[in-house]
Amino acid sequence: MGHSKQIRILLLNEMEKLERTLFRLEQGFELQFRLGPTLQGKAVTVYTNYPLPGEAFNREKFHSLEWENPTEREDDSDKYCKLNLQQAGSFQYYFLQGNEKSGGGYIVVDPILRVGADNHVLPLDCVTLQTFLAKCMGPLDEWESRLMVAKESGYNMIHFTPLQTLGLSRSCYSLADQLELNPDFSRPNKKYTWTDVGQLVQKLKKEWNILCITDVVYNHTAANSRWLQEHPESAYNLVNSPHLKPAWVLDRALWHLSCDVAEGKYKDRGVPALIENDHQMNCIRKIIWEDVFPKIQLWEFFQVDVHKAVEQFRGLLTQENRKTTRPDPNHHLKIIQDPEYRRLGCTVDMNVALATFIPHDNGPAAINECCNWFRKRIEELNSEKHQLMNYHQEQAVNCLLGNVFYERLAGHGPKLGPVTRKHPLVTRYFTFPFEDISLSAEESMIHVPNKACFLMAHNGWVMGDDPLRNFAEPGSDVYLRRELICWGDSVKLRYGKKPEDCPYLWAHMKKYTEITATYFQGVRLDNCHSTPLHVAEYMLDAARKLQPNLYVVAELFTGSEDLDNVFVTRLGISSLIREAMSAYDSHEEGRLVYRYGGEPVGSFVQPCLRPLMPAIAHALFMDITHDNECPIVHRSAYDALPSATLVSMACCASGSTKGYDELVPHQISVVSEERFYTKWNPAASPSNAGEVNSQSGIIAARCAINKLHQELGAKGFIQVYVDQVDADIVAVTRHSPSIHQSVVSVSRTAFRNPKTSFYSKEVPQMCIPGKIEEVVLEARTVERNTAPYKKDANSINGIPNIMVEIREHIQLNESKIVKHAGVTTKGPNEYIQEIEFENLSPGSVIVFRVSLDPHAQAAVGILRNHLTQFSPHFKSGSLAVDNADPILKIPFASIASRLTLAELNQVLYRCESEEQEDGGGCYNIPNWLPLKYAGLQGLMSVLAEIRPKNDLGHPFCDNLRSGDWMIDYVSNRLISRSGTIAEVGKWLQAMFFYLKQIPRYLIPCYFDAILIGAYTTLLDVAWKQMSSFVQNGSTFVKHLSLGSVQMCGVGRFPSLPLLSPSLTDVPCRLNEITREKEQCCVSLAAGLPHFSAGIFRCWGRDTFIALRGLLLITGRYLEARNIILAFASTLRHGLIPNLLGEGTHARYNCRDAVWWWLQCIQDYCKMVPNGLDILNCPVSRMYPTDDSVPLSAGTVDQPLFEVIQEAMQRHMQGIQFRERNAGPQIDRNMKDEGFNISAGVDEETGFVYGGNRFNCGTWMDKMGESDRARNKGIPATPRDGSAVEIVGLSKSAVRWLLELSQKNIFPYHYVTVKRHGKFVRVSYDEWNRKIQENFEKLFYVSEDPSDVNEKHPNLVHKRGIYKDSYGASSPWCDYQLRPNFTIAMVVAPELFTTQKAWKALEIAEKKLLGPLGMKTLDPDDMVYCGTYDNALDNDNYNLAKGFNYHQGPEWLWPVGYFLRAKLYFSRLMGPETTAKTVFLVKNVLSRHYVHLERSPWKGLPELTNENGQYCPFSCETQAWSIAAVLETLYDL
Repeated sequence: MGHSKQIRILLLNEMEKLERTLFRLEQGFELQFRLGPTLQGKAVTVYTNYPLPGEAFNREKFHSLEWENPTEREDDSDKYCKLNLQQAGSFQYYFLQGNEKSGGGYIVVDPILRVGADNHVLPLDCVTLQTFLAKCMGPLDEWESRLMVAKESGYNMIHFTPLQTLGLSRSCYSLADQLELNPDFSRPNKKYTWTDVGQLVQKLKKEWNILCITDVVYNHTAANSRWLQEHPESAYNLVNSPHLKPAWVLDRALWHLSCDVAEGKYKDRGVPALIENDHQMNCIRKIIWEDVFPKIQLWEFFQVDVHKAVEQFRGLLTQENRKTTRPDPNHHLKIIQDPEYRRLGCTVDMNVALATFIPHDNGPAAINECCNWFRKRIEELNSEKHQLMNYHQEQAVNCLLGNVFYERLAGHGPKLGPVTRKHPLVTRYFTFPFEDISLSAEESMIHVPNKACFLMAHNGWVMGDDPLRNFAEPGSDVYLRRELICWGDSVKLRYGKKPEDCPYLWAHMKKYTEITATYFQGVRLDNCHSTPLHVAEYMLDAARKLQPNLYVVAELFTGSEDLDNVFVTRLGISSLIREAMSAYDSHEEGRLVYRYGGEPVGSFVQPCLRPLMPAIAHALFMDITHDNECPIVHRSAYDALPSATLVSMACCASGSTKGYDELVPHQISVVSEERFYTKWNPAASPSNAGEVNSQSGIIAARCAINKLHQELGAKGFIQVYVDQVDADIVAVTRHSPSIHQSVVSVSRTAFRNPKTSFYSKEVPQMCIPGKIEEVVLEARTVERNTAPYKKDANSINGIPNIMVEIREHIQLNESKIVKHAGVTTKGPNEYIQEIEFENLSPGSVIVFRVSLDPHAQAAVGILRNHLTQFSPHFKSGSLAVDNADPILKIPFASIASRLTLAELNQVLYRCESEEQEDGGGCYNIPNWLPLKYAGLQGLMSVLAEIRPKNDLGHPFCDNLRSGDWMIDYVSNRLISRSGTIAEVGKWLQAMFFYLKQIPRYLIPCYFDAILIGAYTTLLDVAWKQMSSFVQNGSTFVKHLSLGSVQMCGVGRFPSLPLLSPSLTDVPCRLNEITREKEQCCVSLAAGLPHFSAGIFRCWGRDTFIALRGLLLITGRYLEARNIILAFASTLRHGLIPNLLGEGTHARYNCRDAVWWWLQCIQDYCKMVPNGLDILNCPVSRMYPTDDSVPLSAGTVDQPLFEVIQEAMQRHMQGIQFRERNAGPQIDRNMKDEGFNISAGVDEETGFVYGGNRFNCGTWMDKMGESDRARNKGIPATPRDGSAVEIVGLSKSAVRWLLELSQKNIFPYHYVTVKRHGKFVRVSYDEWNRKIQENFEKLFYVSEDPSDVNEKHPNLVHKRGIYKDSYGASSPWCDYQLRPNFTIAMVVAPELFTTQKAWKALEIAEKKLLGPLGMKTLDPDDMVYCGTYDNALDNDNYNLAKGFNYHQGPEWLWPVGYFLRAKLYFSRLMGPETTAKTVFLVKNVLSRHYVHLERSPWKGLPELTNENGQYCPFSCETQAWSIAAVLETLYDL
């Protein structure tokens, strides 16, 4: 419990491809890969490119991980391989099954950012970033005075747009040379270099505690980049991308049209140079359709020259030795695109043509006719291309006019004015570095390589495009359809698939990346969604080599989180930029704050070892980004402060853009802005446009909220609550789950300008739970009396006459915004401050620091102090006190360690009916369900569901918050019992005393923490009392072994008959009513909830099928002995009862329980140290003769071996009797003949037989109950004759007694019976031999149809199997395929020939094995039905009232015997078969593990319906199901 290393588990599932799932981890975490249920048992290898210790990361280099199995035991539930994460970046994993790739994904490890002279860590959630446009910074020697504004405003990270030489357009993102520092930063007499920049960045990092990041632009370069002229192959030009030729021709035609419009040539056709209305737009459309398209005939680029093709075809037809080919119906004539895109340069496949158009003779008329058909087809194909081009042209015109409308008419557009050569009608898509000549003359250039290579495509973006597709590659028509929103200053770069495809470009951009990573701590990937992923991966790998903890941010416009994740996971993006400006109102802005980080207030404490959950990308939440429009224009200047505060209250990184804080009332354009930013001067006057200080804009408030943001991130205020107080007011709470302090900000947004819009004076009252320690800050946006805003010529200046009035760290009574604060209470320990505001005007914020009230704070501290015994997580915020309840001074583990397993049954489990017997019941959660158990498991099952999801709205949590009922129930239930159980209850009560004193919203979290600590301790106590097999076992084994605690308990009334008083070590207790000592042996419930209490709790058959797994394998030998002896005392007619009924109400109507009892005695003798001693233990016979009245314990005692001999002797003699009280009083469905019980041993074969067609003496004991379907009183599966498993069990018993008698441990060598008036001895040796000799002869259904042993060859349904019975009254029942023969294989494998056994098992696997259980009948059988419905009453004889209980539904316990039989015989078949079988066993059992983990009952069901479907009529957890799986694991 005490480890605090963070471990995450990633379950691998077959074929699970998680490339689009984001898994975020931190350095120092351990990641464990474990096998999901589909993979357990298989040979799985995990590969990863996470580097080995001491090696550098190489994306292409994968290595396999070693599996570790901590218990080195029977199953794969704990097997894992791990990575210790010590390196940031994106890493890939995949896994193979054998040699098949079966799934994979990526993990992203966050970087650790360090800052300051002491290199302290800057957590990602503490980042406060500000963007600067580098070109507005002025010469490098003036940068400090400009950056000082960011320092004084409290930012700790600066993002610069690129610092490289800009292209002709002067856009910040169009770079002329990626390797050279922008010469604008130098002075005429002083040239600055990258080294100077690096020194400044280092100074900021060490002295100012500010990190710097900058953009990398990989998609394009400025059209005037010199290196591009030397390396035109780096662009998409008409030589390397001939598919762009038609688009280029259209682009030039539109340029010529634009020049003509500019010169007024189309004025008379309704298109002047200045376009002002829709009519002129329609005229443009008409001109393009009538003049441009017909002139350039773009369709010709996609068509065939008809005349040329027909002549070529004619030539081929008239060749001398023309071969005629047969037509292939799959090959149709189609146009083959000319790769060079020449007009009418396309072709068709002449072989297809010759096979399609065949002349009927070689005469000229036939040839002509054939050519005409061919011509007609080519013309049709050409016309299809013409139509397709028409469709493209329609889209092109629409896009073009949309562009014209935006640039010239739209209200929100740039309104460019008249068409000129500088501002053409539409932006050019391609470069044209030559003099304009006529369009037709220009077109000739496209086929001249040394000119065509300089005709390059511009970059841009395409609305709604698939970001994973490159829109300039062949197959995309974006340039032809004019769908690109084009950046006419930048050329799109063409990388190809790998560095060899364009060596210069890759090398150039790698060098650019390395310069950036050398001098900066992080990068912003510009235009990330259009950057080819493989390029960005390659470049970031180079960057991380130089800067291992590179901070990578990006803004993605994919429109889908799924696609975002592709970029985040492949590139290892640390933070995604998110914009508050995307919110249309304050409510949406608040929702974004909640969405981008933190967990709900009062969240559950998650364990250190937990599943790795998919995450959403870490956010860098910005109030505005540098390419957003200005919020002052969109909202109002008054909104700057409240929105900035809201953003900075988010539990993630936060950021802003230079100019926002100074209230610059326009967007600072990345293209056209050439003025410089303001400098810092503490004494600046508002009228000085070039300087700012803390009085300017919202700078003073920004500094305070940035400091607060960093404090909240650093001190672990990770819980977030957002409250929409009214339409404009948003309150955000950040809460620390360790010290339980909160910071609450209240922002009154001003999306509408308060001067022109109405805002109510009335502000709703607010309730803040706890005690307000201080007002951290209050700030209001106010006007001051200075000259209004005038745009300055040299400096980027803001609105001078709006500023912020701010006061920090004041007491509540000093506040000017709070009018009145009252205190009220909600419940006994919850103080609430009611706040009335008076000056919370639009544009104001107030931030409170709130603690719990002192009483609650102390209670939490004490709770945390006591919880540290379970987890070091609670050390912070804990408080040690001396005056606590003395019981809390004892560690819980030492109280719990005194509990017995029987007492643990009461503390942890007990279902409703068990609890009712004690006078209680399970807790019922209002508006939901009752708990499954009264003990702690009942609560833990619900908490395990809601804790990982943090489902604080669940009715369970509601109930905890609403009152103390559940809390009191848990402790009082235990205190009302006695001894150690009551001590546990008192410890919980003492903890709950403090729990009740904390605010209600924290109760679910701490209730869970207390219970989880107690629960895990109690489980450890249970396991410590069990066998070494359990103690050293896997998680699966341990959790199954708890079935033993779940099923074995002592109720208020004894379920077992009393044991002999001469036995010394029988557990006893004081009867609370008589105050006398009484025996209290645990009894084993058959299943919960239906067979758990009263007369229906104990069944002979169920008890002894489950006893080996639940008691012997778990090491509970005394309990096992007591149960064996208790049942022995009830032996009557040579049988062990089915329903025990405390012995006095026993029913002796089953033929198999006695053999299961004998099998358990044999197992006990073999597994328990000195186990043979049990044979001499006294048994107090309740019925020394068949007709005795029940005698009390101690009246007649006999050693166990005598009772065993009696059972054997009675069987050999033959058993026949009628059940006592026969009739409806003991069985309301049984027919009269059914009460006649018979059993015996066949003299010839040695097989035990018995039963008749009106009763069912084996485990398949369904009696018909439906009058309507006429099956009442008829057993569905009588299985009379010799049932195969009984023959196997009796063989096992006879063989064992023979062995014991040969060693003189068992005094009898034979049984004596009366035959024909004489006493006859039958030796165990003879009996054993008879069964051995006859079993396979009579039970095996031979594959040879003429086998002489086959009595009823006409009834054989499947061959190569073992019969289910021999000698049934309905002979066809013998031949049904059921799983029972596998039981005989496990207990008496010597009866089976390996080869035959294996074949039969394979058939059973194919036909009967389901996901969790075994089909109880062959699905090919005509009465098979796999769905059990006990409530259904209809006319169907085979189904009514659940008649098909054992005719198909899949029972769990036989799976254990099937798997154990397979294991046994596989070992005889050889190592290869064994390995395959071990896989099968692990794989089948993994499904049981999943069920066990997910089941609120923490058990395995009695049965499932067909194919593992849930059956509502089944017991939710069944003793023999759990036992059989445990036994299989034990055998494994």
